[in-house]
Order: sequence, then structure tokens, then C-alpha cells
Amino acid sequence: MMEKGALLALLGRGASNEYIGESVSQLEHALQAANAAKQAGASEILIIASLLHDVGHMSEVGKGEMRGLGKEYHEQIGGNIVRAAGLHDDIAMLVEMHVDAKRYLATSTPGYMAKLSSASKATLDLQGGAMTPNEAEAFKSHRLFKDALRVRSWDDAAKEHGRVVPTLEHYQAMVRRNRNESLSKSELLTWSE
Repeated sequence: MMEKGALLALLGRGASNEYIGESVSQLEHALQAANAAKQAGASEILIIASLLHDVGHMSEVGKGEMRGLGKEYHEQIGGNIVRAAGLHDDIAMLVEMHVDAKRYLATSTPGYMAKLSSASKATLDLQGGAMTPNEAEAFKSHRLFKDALRVRSWDDAAKEHGRVVPTLEHYQAMVRRNRNESLSKSELLTWSE
């Protein structure tokens, strides 16, 4: 299991990394997505999934690049990181599903492709392109389908340079509350204060 604090430290590495073809850093993108989820009144699971959806890009695992557009299979790498950190499995699944949500929307939503940035369009092509009708039906039947689309919407909206949002530290307690293992008595006391 990943040490406490290591997950957010990994995400913090993104402060100095540009978010592929966008005007924000990877960390700014993550914080904006989480804040959008929070502003929408989403559950903690959805907020954390939004915060961590691209954590796979920051990992040293799976160094394969998509032609300068980020790490190949970053959604699967990210899901594995979330599980290794001991977080709720729904968070890991939503991290894994955010790329397929884009592929689904490219198939099912008229005008969606036109709203994507050039970098997001390029990564979509490298990630399998728009879903086939059979892929779309299978994706739609997943119990987290609607939540995956919500995470994707916050992901797509999280690319505004200079937007003021809460810092990474704001999410520490939330992440700890959503671990599979119980908090220690000292942690419970800290968070209750």
C-alpha cells in the first residue's frame, strides 16, 4: 500500500509540469476539476476522482508517451495508483473510466468533438477514437456510467489559466476519509478538531 501523503505528493509534482497542450499545469488542471466537482455538490468520491483522474501522467510507471501528449494508458496507471493508495475502489474505477467517457461522448453527443482542444482531440485519436456502438452500449451499462460522465465534464472544464481554486492541502482530509482502511484514533481526533 502507498504511504499516506505519497499520493498527494505525487499529484503535487504536477505543479511544474504543463498540462499537455493547455495553458495550465497538471496540478492546476487537477485542482480545477476537483473544485468544479465540489461546486456541483458532488460526493467526496467524485471530487477525489476528479482530483486524481490524471495522476497516472505523473507516475514513473509506464513511461510510454503518446507522441508528446502524455503517458500511454495513464487512466489504467492512475487507477492502479489509487488502489495502491488504499482509496475506495469506485475512485479507482472512475479514474480508469475518464478516457472511455471522452470516447463515449465523442460518439453520442453532437458537437462534443468541436468543443475539445486540439490536444484533447489528438489524445482521443491515440486512445482509440470515438466508441463503436457496441463499445458505447457496454460502457453505458456500467453502474458508474453517469458518474464517469460527470467526472469527464469537470475534466473538460478544468483548463482555465489563472482560475483561483483551493490548494491541494484542502483535499487531504477528504482523501484520508475515503481510504479503505479506517483512520487511526489520532487521525480521527485531528480531523474532528
